[in-house]
This record gives sequence, C-alpha cells and structure tokens, in this order.
Amino acid sequence: MKQFFAAKSEYPDLLLFFRMGDFYELFYDDARKAARLLDITLTQRGSSGGAPIPMAGVPVHAFEGYLARLVAVGESVAICEQIGDPALAKGLVERKVVRVVTPGTVTDEALLDERRDTLLMALSRSKAGYGLAWADLAGGRFLVNEVDTDDALEAELARLEPAELLVPDEENWPEFLRHRNGVRRRAPWLFDADSGRRHLLNFFKLHDLSGFGIDDKPRATGAAGALLGYVEETQKQRLPHLTSISMENAGEAIAMNAATRRHLELDTRVDGDTRNTLLGVLDSTVSPMGGRLLRRWLHRPLRLRNVLQQRHHAVATLIDRGTDSDLRDSFRALGDIERILTRMALRSARPRDFSTLRDGLGLLPAITAQLDTLDSPRLQQLRAELGSHDESAQLLASAIAEQPPLKLSDGGVIAEGYDAELDELRRLSTHADQFLIDLEARERQASGIATLKVGYNRVHGYYIEISKGQSDKAPVHYTRRQTLTNAERYITEELKNFEDKVLSARERSLSREKLLYEGLLDIVAEHLEPLKRCAGALSELDVLAAFAERAQALDWSQPELQEDACLRIERGRHPVVEAVRDTPFEPNDLDLHPDRRMLVITGPNMGGKSTYMRQNALIVLLAHIGSFVPASRAVIGPIDRILTRIGAGDDLAKGQSTFMVEMAETSYILHHATAHSLVLMDEIGRGTSTYDGLALADAVARHLAYQNHCYTLFATHYFELTALADESHEGGASGIANVHLDAVEHGDTLVFMHAVKDGPANRSFGLQVAALAGLPKSTVAQARRRLAELEQRGGETQSAAMAPQALDAPQQFGLFAAPNSAALDALQAIDPDELTPKQALEALYRVKSLI
Repeated sequence: MKQFFAAKSEYPDLLLFFRMGDFYELFYDDARKAARLLDITLTQRGSSGGAPIPMAGVPVHAFEGYLARLVAVGESVAICEQIGDPALAKGLVERKVVRVVTPGTVTDEALLDERRDTLLMALSRSKAGYGLAWADLAGGRFLVNEVDTDDALEAELARLEPAELLVPDEENWPEFLRHRNGVRRRAPWLFDADSGRRHLLNFFKLHDLSGFGIDDKPRATGAAGALLGYVEETQKQRLPHLTSISMENAGEAIAMNAATRRHLELDTRVDGDTRNTLLGVLDSTVSPMGGRLLRRWLHRPLRLRNVLQQRHHAVATLIDRGTDSDLRDSFRALGDIERILTRMALRSARPRDFSTLRDGLGLLPAITAQLDTLDSPRLQQLRAELGSHDESAQLLASAIAEQPPLKLSDGGVIAEGYDAELDELRRLSTHADQFLIDLEARERQASGIATLKVGYNRVHGYYIEISKGQSDKAPVHYTRRQTLTNAERYITEELKNFEDKVLSARERSLSREKLLYEGLLDIVAEHLEPLKRCAGALSELDVLAAFAERAQALDWSQPELQEDACLRIERGRHPVVEAVRDTPFEPNDLDLHPDRRMLVITGPNMGGKSTYMRQNALIVLLAHIGSFVPASRAVIGPIDRILTRIGAGDDLAKGQSTFMVEMAETSYILHHATAHSLVLMDEIGRGTSTYDGLALADAVARHLAYQNHCYTLFATHYFELTALADESHEGGASGIANVHLDAVEHGDTLVFMHAVKDGPANRSFGLQVAALAGLPKSTVAQARRRLAELEQRGGETQSAAMAPQALDAPQQFGLFAAPNSAALDALQAIDPDELTPKQALEALYRVKSLI
C-alpha cells in the first residue's frame, strides 16, 4: 500500500491500475468508481484505520477491453507496472507508473475507432484571439492554427471534435467551452509562447520554426508547446513519429460553423444517429486509413481550385480506364499501415503488425504498375509518393513468420532461416520430444518396468514416473523427485542434464527472438518518413478509388468549377434521401447568378423544400472535396462559406429557447455571409407571433439580398415574402425570384410532387398534412371552420383577422396591411413645400386623428 499511495500521489485525479500478479487492482475511490463504470465486483482487502480497503480488479490478459470502456467515457488511467522479473526480485517487487492513457493520447489498436481520428487539442488565448494545436498521435499528425473570434473557435471545435482538450486554468472561457466533455485544465504558464517555442525547438532539434511557418504565430506556438509537453508527460517515452508541424490556412477551406455541420448531417444526424448521413452514403473506402482521410476531407472542403480539379481528373481517369476496381481489390489486403507505423515508432507494435506491414509493402509493385499507365497528374504524384520499399519488404518477408502469434512472448515470431543462432536454439527445443520418446523406451527395457513413463510439468520439470506397485523396482541411480498418491517420480543425471539444456535453450530462444524483434523495430524507424509518405499516398488512392466507385454506382457526374460567380445545378438530387428511399427521387434544377441570387421557396410542409435546399448545399460540398456529385451537371463558381439555418430546437443547457437559438444562428449568418457564400434559410420567424415572425423574415431576406449579396435559398410559409421578387432595388431588379414545390389533392389524400417550379405557391396544405399526421378528424374539421372564418375576416386587412375581439390577443398590425385610406388621402393632398410650420403641425394632427 505504500507503493500504491506513492504512485497515486503523482496522479490523484486519474484511475490507477496497480499491477499485482495477474491482475491490475484499484483501491479506495478508484475501486468504487471502476466498479460502477465497468460493472465489476467491488471487494475488500486488508484494513486501514480499522476500516476494510475497497478493491476491484481486472485481469491483465483482458485489461485492454476495460481500458477502452473507461477511455470511451472520458476517463484517464495511469498504468503502474511491476518493474523487472518477479522471480528474481528479493522482497517486494518494485512498481512504477510506466504510462498514462488519456482519451486524446491512445495509440493502442483496441482503444481506437479505426475509421475516426482520435485527437488531442491544446488551446491558448490572448487579446488577439486563440491559438490551436492538435495531434493525432495514432497517425503521427501534428497541426496548428490561429483564430480571432469565439465563433471561429466554436467552428473549429465542431470540425475537429477533439477527444481531449487542454486549456489554461483561467476564468471567462466561452459558454460552449465550459460545457464541453474532455476539457482538462492545466497551469497557464504551460501555454506561454516563449516557453512553447523553446520546447518545440528542443523537441525537433531546430534553430528556428520558420520551416514550419509558425515563427510569427505566438498563439499557435504556445498551444503546440503545451500539447507536446502533455504528450511527453503521459507517454513517458520519445515520440519519433511526430516529425513536423503543419500550419492550417483557414482561407484554403470553405468555412462552416457548428450549426451548419449539424444541419447538413455530414456524419451524424441531429438525433445522434450515425446512419443515413452523407458519410454513410459516400464512404466505400476499403482501408481504415482511407476512411479517416475521407472524414477529414468531408469536414474541410477546399477552395483550392487546382487541388480539386486534380482530384476530379483523377477520379475521371480511374473511371475511364476501369482501374478503380483493381485498386480497391489490392487495398483489401492493405491493413492500417498508418497506425502500424506509429506503434512501431513507439515500440508498442505486436507481431501481427509486422506481418500486416509486410503484406502491405508486398502489394506496392502491383499498385504502382496499375498507376503507371494512367494519365493523371495527381495519380502520378501519388505514385511517386508511394516510393520503392523493396529492401524493407524483403527484410520483413525473410524475418517474420507467415502467421506470427499474437504475442512476442509466445515465440515463433521470427521466421526460420533468418537467424542461425535462433534456429539452433529452436532445434534443441523441438527435438526434445524425440529424445524423451527414445529415453522412455530405453529405461523401460533396462528396468523391466513396462508402465514407466517420461513426462514434464512446469513446476517440477522433467521426470520418470513409476506406479506405487512397481516403485520397488526403481534402479539405484534414480533419484526421487516427487511422491504422488499412486506413483513416484524420479530424475536421473542424464535427464537432469537434458532438462538444463532444453530449458536453457527455450529461454535463450525467446531472448534471442526478442533481440531480433527489437532490431526490426530499429530498422523500420530508420525508414519511417518514406513509409509514412507511402501510407498517406495509399490513403488518398483509396479515397479517390472510392469516389470513382460511388460515381458509377450512384450515377454521379463530374462538377465544373469556374471563376465566374454562378451556381447552376441541373437535375440535382439529395444523395442521402435518394439512397434510403425505395421510389425514384425527383431531380430538380438550381440556377443562381449575379442577377438572381435569392430564391424564395414556398410550398407545403413535407413538399420537399428542406430537401431541395440541403441537396444543393451537399452537391456544393461534395464538389469541393474532389468527389463527383448527384446531378447531371453542376457548374459552380467561387464559394467561401456554407451557412444554414434549418430546423427547430432549444438549448436548455444554455437557457435558450427555440426562437433564441433560431435568432442566434440567423445573426451569425447575417454577420458572416459574403457575396461568395451559400446560405440556406428555412422558415425564419416561425418561433414567435405571426407579425413579429413575418417582419423578421422580411427584414432578414432583404438584408441577405441587398447587403450580404449571397446565394440564398429562403424557404418560407409567409406568402407575403413572395412580393419581394417584384420589387426593384437601386433602380434595378432585386435579384430575388420565386419558386415553389406543389402538391395535389386526390380525394382524401395529398400527393406531393417534389418538383421545383417557377413562381410562388398558392396554398400551404397545412390542414391536409395535419390530417396525414393522424390528427383526430374532429380536430381537423374544427381547424377548417376556423380557417374559413379567418380568411373571411381577412378580406379587408390581415390585421382585422387578428383583432383582439377575434383571437383574444394583443393587437398587432400586419406588415403588409393596407394603410387607412382617409389618412392616405390626406397625406397625398399635402404639398409640404407650400406649408408654413404652423400649417404643417396642424396637418400632422389631422392625419393622426384620421388614423
């Protein structure tokens, strides 16, 4: 317990896995917590202060499964191991913490989601903004960035979704950060830019950071230094696979805030389900590392036209030459080389990591041969990045057994013929069985005891066994080794010498194998950088081949990216809706350009307005990751942001109502949308009263059209907004057009047409949709009667229908209600230039009295 308390004092906030023989034990509060989280038995052992000590444990051979469950719920664990060989220790075995496992620093295969990056992030801040540094330790990636605002920080956190976030232990962090899981507070001085710079220079053995492009980025430098210090502290070893830092440029990517990512359901639905998402439809990658790269691309669509056009050309080339299926067949035996290389660099690789790497490198000649004949700049660049690794492949082929065991301690990892000394030691062990058979036959003949047996057990070693009834016939040179109930066991000088030789050979064989294994790790470490480039190229080839497969399977076409402002989509389809529905999807067009920047979309609920808006945003996004798109043709001009306001929902944790959330998201869009942004607005103003909502919707639409000048799809049930298309703005057209989706009543049923047509809708079919939803017929009938009354009263003005006596509510005046005619006549009769000040005042009182 002294050892336990010493280790626990170093890691008071972590669960301590304390090695005791074949178990990792936990004590006191750690035991109580682990028993609850892992559903294991809470027991007691010994006592302290007269009270029994709570204890819980997990077996060493299966601890990774328990560790994975703890990491998944955000817990961190310190592993306290027995140091040295317990068989050689005198007294208590020494123990110390050899590793700390946290949600953001895991590299073990069993603890990771193979198709999702597990990121550790550090965050620094100053008056100018925030510095971000994040690392994928399992993949060997280390990146930094700087952002200026809270909104930009929230967007980056939504994009990267770090498993663990390091922040200075200070106050006044943004609300969205305080409620985030996985936040770990650290001493503020750890995030200092100067100390971070010194730490980075020392780690990378450099004189300056200009090669990384962060010499003039103090916030990013401070965050990177804090992250690196935390990783070194938890891993307790060198990190040779982190060889550089990449600086991300925000201007290279299409910006999407957290709300937009949530609304578009890129890889997770609003309800938390990960099925039926864009990633679910798009991801046909074969290898885990290809799947992770695709997810990164999906969350960071690029604006770099040359990069995107090279990807599109590569996909088209794979389709035209029919090479995508051959590449995908090769990738099926590839394995996760990226993470295997990390484990080898950290010296935690298992024998089958070597065999997987060997088999993967063995595929390279066939893959490069497939690429050699393809006329695509990007594919040829990737072919060059694959490199030639014949030496490494031959080494692993000769060194690693065809089917190595799971653990090095099982032996048999190194192939026969690789090392002469190991082969000789193995021969001694493998020939032992024949020697024992021969010895048993000789001893039976010499002693005349037909039932004599030669055997072995791990406790007593080799022995000659004679039954009790025959033991008096034992030769005099037999020495008794063990007495059993029905037999006696003996040892001879010959058998003792053989035992020493064989057991020594087995121990020496395992020792020699371990030495050779370590040597292989050293050799791989020498070639780590080119092997990492090879893994990166294989990942991208996997994604491009998946794009080609999806384009052919789903009938997608190559998008056209151009410099002129426009967004023209012909026969576009929603990729997810089309994939999940059994009936054919109704394709629709979109045509936006400088003189037509906003579409006011009207039509019934369930008519397809939200689907139409989302599908166009997803088509734009797919084009900007290098994929083909679900349309017969897509011509896309420059896009800098995709911003959405779709759906209804509150945020109880922040005390925000549905309407407040709606207004906050709308405010963000109005402040950030530019002339190159694509904006989706769905039912703005529905969270408040009719006239407040209508007034807000009208003002928001005008702001987007006349001040932001962005591409806007504006879905609404306020038919009054369709009048915006008829207005003129600054002597020219408003740039606003009306489109609608229609439905047809057929008896008691409602048939949705899902086709987008020019012009406004003439009705909303709200009651029909309510009936389809299953409202009682009496309720729908009552609603029809009330609607008829309201429509009749609304014949003169909309405000009359909403008068206090009609709805028993405070009086509100309709935004588009006709002004009082007498007051209007009086105003029109006034010539302000002919009035004296007194006459003007009298006229004002007269008009007011008429109102």
